[in-house]
Amino acid sequence: MKPTGSRHKNDFSKDPTQALEQLMNEFGTIVIRTAFFYTGDAHLAEDISQEVFLRAYRKWHTFRGDSTVKTWLTTITVNICRDKMSVRMFTEQPTEPGKLELGRTISVEDEALERLKKSEVLQHVLRLPLPYQEVLYLYYYADLSTREISEAISTPEGTVRNKLHRAREMLAREIGKEGIIHDG
Repeated sequence: MKPTGSRHKNDFSKDPTQALEQLMNEFGTIVIRTAFFYTGDAHLAEDISQEVFLRAYRKWHTFRGDSTVKTWLTTITVNICRDKMSVRMFTEQPTEPGKLELGRTISVEDEALERLKKSEVLQHVLRLPLPYQEVLYLYYYADLSTREISEAISTPEGTVRNKLHRAREMLAREIGKEGIIHDG
């Protein structure tokens, strides 16, 4: 079983402005990477990240802390991405952030996005059906437990576990087709 995130609302400042700064420092990378995974567009991912933290700032007083802060922010991110992408979610391969603006200095976020894009396993994940892409990403890349994924995507935990199991099997077959898995 995967450990759940240990950061809860009471670990952060009660002041929304201070909490926002803490949230952005601690979870900024995972929010932008998740948005990039859903959208495949670095600029849109940055816009979504800003919107996520704006919502978190506005809703900080109403967040009850029933889940970890990471799960709460992931839920906001997933919902915004789904709203923005609607039916188009996952239909395009991620763009290469390095090609977006030549001559521009590369930020830490852009560098993280580039590494994510180049991940060989991620390319195989993106070939799977949409529901399986999502659970694999959230489990392995966002490092959420099945319970946290269940909360983030509003799906029963048993369904998440089933999708994760099937996704692993499908991914193993996909990778095996390319001869990447070697015996011995």
